[in-house]
Order: sequence, then C-alpha cells, then structure tokens
Amino acid sequence: MIGRTRLGSETVMPLGKGMTNAHAVDAALEAMPYGLCVWGEDLTLQVFNSLYAETFGLAPDAIEAGMSLRECCHAVIEAGNYFGYSVDELQDAMVGRFQRQQEGPRQYEQILRDRNIRSTYTRRRGVGWLVTHEDITDASDHLTALTRRDADLARQAMRFETAVDNMAHGLCMIDADHRLVICNANYASLYGLPGELQSPGTLLTDILDFRFENGMRPKEGPMAFLQRRVRTISEGQRNVDICEFENGQIISVVHQPMEDGGWVETHQDITEQRRSEARIHHLARHDALTDLPNRTLFAEEMAMAESRIRRGEMMAVICFDLDHFKVINDTLGHAVGDALLQEVAARVNYAKREHECAARLGGDEFAILAGPLKSPSDAAALAERLIETIGKPMELEGHRVIIGTSVGIAVAPGDGGDGETLMKNADMALYRAKSDGRGSYRFFEKGMDEAMQHRRAIESGLKLGLINDEFKLVFQPLMELENNRVSCMEALLRWEHSEMGPISPVEFIPVAEEIGFIVQLGEWVLQQACRVAATWPSDIRVAVNLSPVQFKSGRLLNSVRNALEAASLPPSRLELEITESVLLSDSDQTLEILHTLRGMGIRISMDDFGTGYSSLSYLRAFPFDKIKIDRTFIEDAGSQDANFEIIKAVIALGRSLGMSTTAEGVETEAQLDAVRSHGCDEIQGFLFSRPLPEKDALELITRLAPEPAIGTRRSYG
Repeated sequence: MIGRTRLGSETVMPLGKGMTNAHAVDAALEAMPYGLCVWGEDLTLQVFNSLYAETFGLAPDAIEAGMSLRECCHAVIEAGNYFGYSVDELQDAMVGRFQRQQEGPRQYEQILRDRNIRSTYTRRRGVGWLVTHEDITDASDHLTALTRRDADLARQAMRFETAVDNMAHGLCMIDADHRLVICNANYASLYGLPGELQSPGTLLTDILDFRFENGMRPKEGPMAFLQRRVRTISEGQRNVDICEFENGQIISVVHQPMEDGGWVETHQDITEQRRSEARIHHLARHDALTDLPNRTLFAEEMAMAESRIRRGEMMAVICFDLDHFKVINDTLGHAVGDALLQEVAARVNYAKREHECAARLGGDEFAILAGPLKSPSDAAALAERLIETIGKPMELEGHRVIIGTSVGIAVAPGDGGDGETLMKNADMALYRAKSDGRGSYRFFEKGMDEAMQHRRAIESGLKLGLINDEFKLVFQPLMELENNRVSCMEALLRWEHSEMGPISPVEFIPVAEEIGFIVQLGEWVLQQACRVAATWPSDIRVAVNLSPVQFKSGRLLNSVRNALEAASLPPSRLELEITESVLLSDSDQTLEILHTLRGMGIRISMDDFGTGYSSLSYLRAFPFDKIKIDRTFIEDAGSQDANFEIIKAVIALGRSLGMSTTAEGVETEAQLDAVRSHGCDEIQGFLFSRPLPEKDALELITRLAPEPAIGTRRSYG
C-alpha cells in the first residue's frame, strides 16, 4: 500500500472476500493516470500514489504519509527537481498556492525532469488540498525544445508568485479594463475580501463596493473618493495617496501605472504609524505631567499672535507661579507636588476661555496667552479668576493643601508687539507681584524694567563684591538693663557697591537667598563676626543672623565649627538668631541642627517674634535662649495702644519659659521705660546706639563698661 488515507471519517467496510476499503482505495490510487497527493489542513502528506513519486523521481521509500510539507520539499529537491531553489523557497511557493486556492480548481504548469507537468490544486473543506500532477508533454522534439526554453519562465513565474505572497504590503494589479489581474493575501486581508473577489477578472468596482459596504467607507464619502481615484488613473503618473476611513484606519496607496493602461498598487496600513507620529508630535509640544502646551508650543502661539497684534487686536501674556510650592514639594513629597500641578492645570483650563492658550513653562511656572481683549480689565478679571480658583483647598493623596498664586500681566500692543518682549514684561510684573506680598496680580509698568535691571545688577555683583572686599560688618550693641552693660553685639552686613554705592540689606539679602549665594556670604559673615568678637572682653557675645537657606545647604554646622575654631572663640560667646521662617519647612531636620548647635554651647534666639502665625508653637518645639520682640510692637510702647499689652504678655511668656527677652527698635525714653517696667532683659535701638564699625564698637564697649544705670534721663550713643 502506497499511502494511508484519512479522507473524512469513513468507516473501513469489507468490499468482498479478502478485500477491505483500504485495499480498494489503494487499488484506485494506483489505477489513476496521473500522480495524486492529498495535503491535510496541517500541511502534512495524507495520501499519494506511485505516479506522484515517479513524477518527481522519488525512490519508493523517500516519502511516506504523515511527512510535513517541509520534509517533502526537501525530498523533492534532493531528487533533482526545482534546480536553484532552496527548501524554504519551495515551501513558501507551495504555501502560497494553498492559500490562494480557496474555491474551485486552480492549475499551474511547470517543467519537471524534462517533462511538462500540469498541476491542479483543489480545496476540500475539512480535508485539505487535493493535488494532481498530469504529464502533458508533446512527443515531438520541437514541442519538447519549446517546453525546455519555457522552463526558466515558469521558474521565474513561480518565484514571482512567492515574492508577491510574501510582501509585507498588500498588492493588486489591475488591467486596462479595470479588472483584477492578481492580488496577494495581504491585500485581501487588509480589506477583508472574500475568495470570489480575489479571482482574476473581478471588476474593480465590485471590490470597491464591497469595501464601502463592509466598514471601509472613506471619511470624505465614496463619491469624492472615487473621483480622486479616477483622476489619479487618468493622469497616468505615479502617485501616493493617503486614504482615511470612517473606522479609523489610514491606508497609504502607492499607484504605479503600466504601459498597457493598467496599474499596480501597494496598500499599507499606516494607522498605528500615524497615531505614533501624532503622539510624538503632541509630546514634543506638551508637558508630560499636565498635558498643557509646553514652552515650545507657547512660543509658537505667541509668534502667530504677533500678526493679530499688528492688526490692532489687544492681547495679553499672563505669567504666574505658585506661592511656596517648593515647601509643599519638600514636606509632602514629589507625588503630592505632581498631583498639585495636575490639579492646578485643570483649574487653569477651567478659568481661561476655550480658545486661549495656557502653558506650563517648567516647574511651577505657567503662562496664558489671552485675547482678543476689549480692555486690560479683561486680563485683570482672568487674573482674579486664576487667584481665586487656584487658591481653593485641594484634597491630594490624603492631604488637604491650600496654595496661592502670584500673577504678572503684559498687554499688547502697549507693553510690546512681539512674544519675547511681552513675555519678559509679564515676568517683570510677576516679580513685582511676588515682591509686594504674593497672592495678587500686577500689570507691567515702564519703571519695572529699570527695577529688574537693578536687581540683575545686584545678582551679578554679589559674588564679585565678595571677591573685591566690598562687604563689611557693623555692630549694634544690646544693653543688659539689670547690670547696665553691653551684653552682646549684633553683626549686621553692609555692602558698598563699587558703582551703585551703598545697597541696603533689604535689597540684596533676598536676592542672595533666591540664587543660593547666601550660603557663601553667610559663611563669610560667621568668620568675620567670630574674628572681631575674639578682640572684645570675654563677657561680650556676638549675634549673627541665619537664613533658612543656610539650614537647607547641609553646610551650616561645619561653617559654625570652622568659624569658632579659626577665631579661637568659645561657643558660649556666639548667639545665632533665626526667624520662624527657618522652622516653616523641614522642621524636623532644622530642629535637629538647632539642638546640635545648642549642645555645642551656642545660644539660639528667635528674632522678630510675633510677626508670624506660629511663633508660640515654635517656642514649645525648641527651648530658645532668647526672644527678640519685633520693633513693630515697640513703636507705640508707652501709649494706650494695644501693643503695650502684647509686650507685657511676651515678656511674661519668656519669663515663664526661662527665656530672656530683648526689645528691638527702642528709640525713645518712653519706650525704654515701658519695656523696663515689665522686666524686659535687654534693649536694642537708636536710643542706645546705631550700628557701629568694628573700631567704634570696641571703643563703645570699653567706654560704657563702668557707666552708671541707664535709667537716668540722658542721651545715648
């Protein structure tokens, strides 16, 4: 028996004495005048006869039922067939034939072993493919010669079929009568074409009608689509067409005309490619966290707005950032900070008009391009909405967060006609809003540019000023009332700029803090203050103010140790003054540093007591050595003003907590009598002495050492 059959699920039944169905099948196979084989759905050889083996010159034991297509291809090539083909190439060609054969028989002619063989492929549902190989070679030498000359053409045709079926894109060839010549499996799959529409001779209009009716309807409508296709065909030139369909697919069609009036097209689904390109384009111009436009897109929008400004439209650039955002980011973590920025972005979109462009420029910096405006009051109204909307409480990651915003506004054309100028001016207005107390908005004013240039000059001059020895210390004494003596000298920093002259600490200290230079400058102050204090009598302390930035730098403890060591000054003679803003952020780390400093023997004072909101809680958190009552409470001391009661309460509080009290800004005898009568320990102010240079400070200490009680009516300083 040549092969075993698994055709359907037939039961083997006896046909006669000594004869079974299997024998009958074998006899029938051997009686056929052509080679026959059956391939299963799994591409394994199910049945074959001896003429099939002879057609390919195969030995009787070279193949057997159950072999895979690849194994059979290997045996066929080993027998000398398909010269120049690899096993992979032959297997791909066979698979292509199987895939194209869906309904009805399909024939191929080929040269095998000098014979012209016609192969017929027939699909059998539930079984596989039935293939017959018939020798149609003409006996004449002339026909044989012609057949041999056609061998190369047949081989090339087979390879063409293989190449077409293995293309990554869909391919179809249409003749001059607009009928299908050939299409590959990818083309059929792309449009879901049934087998009957893949046959040669199918009208192109039938294929298009099927596509329109089964989910591939052009966005522009079938008629417009057909008109465009007709125009492409009639032009007779290569063309690339991007077709968008209502189901969301996007197909790229490359049309290549042929000389006979037909054409070849490749069809590629570029839907995902276009989506990826759109996403990349979006990400390049939008902030990844908030999905707002980024600085790049905002600049493009402003550039386009310049033409509107030239036409006379009123536009505004509104810059704003979040007040104390870094504190929230540092204390509650970056996850809460990110959630806060996302919520702010949502609120900004709610506050602005739909056509206006809002962008995140970076960090907590935002901007809006607003317009057209009827008047600048429209921009002011938007700023007020932003302040109100952003300022509402937020619930973020289990935390209730409240944050404010400061806003700067530049209005075109008055404040500039181009995006760069408007942005710069809006930024200067924002800086003014922050300087004036935050939580407000300011319009750009002409003088702001001069103020900003002045600030930049301060910023650039700070480092150079330290190098050029432009900074100096002055010392203002603190008078101990009980013993009528100078107990401490507060070191105060002064700057004599080489070009601008004296610059107030109120101007340059905030700038130094903002750019981080206060760390280096503060170290210099500590070193100089300790050096000078070492020349005073051993019972006189020196007080130095510290910035919150110094606590965050991580260098403060070493800076203090180095300054004391370099001056050989005992730690007990150094007094460090801080404000409650030092404790406002990262209080655990700050308290740890303060306890370390106090453990070294250094005295710690709270400066400007009473000006913040949490002073009392900070007194409980850390055992300060001294409370300095802010000068704003001293100004009206001695009158019937309510500040008098506050002074009494603070002095009593300090006494109960074991902390000494110092009254700042004492300038009159009445103020002195008021604070002295309630037990204030020290005074500091112009009544006693203004800040003095190093030499004059030492002379004052020496001169006043034996002086009588300060309570007598006399002029001081």
